[in-house]
Amino acid sequence: MSGNNQKNVLVTGAAGFIGTHVVRELQKTQDEYNIVALDDLSGGFIENIPQGVTFIQGSVSDANLITELFTKYKFEYVYHLGAYAAEGLSHFIRRFNYTNNLIGSINLINEAVKVGTKCFVFTSSIAVYGAIEPPMTEEKTPHPEDPYGISKLAVELDLMAAHSMFGLNYVIFRPHNVYGEYQNLSDPYRNVIGIFMKQIFEGQPMTIFGDGEQQRAFSYVGDIIPLIVQSPTIPGALNNVFNVGADKPYTVNELASKVAIALGKPDHPTVHLPPRNEVGIAYSDHSKAKSVFGDSPHTSLDDGLEKMAAWAKTTTIRPLKPFTAIEVGKNMPPSWIKYLDNQ
Repeated sequence: MSGNNQKNVLVTGAAGFIGTHVVRELQKTQDEYNIVALDDLSGGFIENIPQGVTFIQGSVSDANLITELFTKYKFEYVYHLGAYAAEGLSHFIRRFNYTNNLIGSINLINEAVKVGTKCFVFTSSIAVYGAIEPPMTEEKTPHPEDPYGISKLAVELDLMAAHSMFGLNYVIFRPHNVYGEYQNLSDPYRNVIGIFMKQIFEGQPMTIFGDGEQQRAFSYVGDIIPLIVQSPTIPGALNNVFNVGADKPYTVNELASKVAIALGKPDHPTVHLPPRNEVGIAYSDHSKAKSVFGDSPHTSLDDGLEKMAAWAKTTTIRPLKPFTAIEVGKNMPPSWIKYLDNQ
């Protein structure tokens, strides 16, 4: 339990990429928060959990465990970052996607309502927008094109319903293409920058789907974490949805060149694979977040890649960990099928 003046705070997905950054940011005011870190370690690593927090290994889809934790700690704030965020793969693991990303979230919302949690912070995704014309703004009607985006939008809608019915305050963030330290470099399905870095380290060409002219605004993790952590204490943020991330889009071809330069391999080769079904151009407007949170840090792509590269050079590249419980194999990209064939 917490000290007399500490707020009990739950961080889900705490051993993962963004989750560990949230925990570390919360620790900067450790006298204020008693942090409980929950993760099933399916995509995160125990080494990412810093000392001084209570770590629970388990899944948000375990309703009994979630009930036990909320009953014991009566969390004041919940930071829900736990998800299997392989957007492209979600077409082929639909049951797993909805069980983990949607039903798991509902388990948390149920218990937050019961114990009177003061604010539920949810990391959604730019994936909720689908292929609408960029820049995406919060006022535009979402039209997700994959099960991952659908599950994220469903949780957003449920939080709005829970606020209307029970008064549960929420803050929803829609980050996009986040990269930085502690990113899993061995995930073959997501985090293109991590994939590129691993391929360079292993002397393999960087693989690009299609012509590489897809555009994304790649967002350095250190720029968005303070907003996420501070949000429950900012009255203007409550019960709102915010895009967060970088403003300037780059093509994947441009990104590959910049990643190679950051690792000191400017001539590293690329290879183009058959295109996959994905949104061509996706980036967001962040005026709403700026109006509530003020000016936030802005790290250029070159500087952010330099920071990530310095960390990547010191980390251990873990063995490839492909997802093997594929539910639908039809139309899967050949470059992913090969991982299954190797099992």
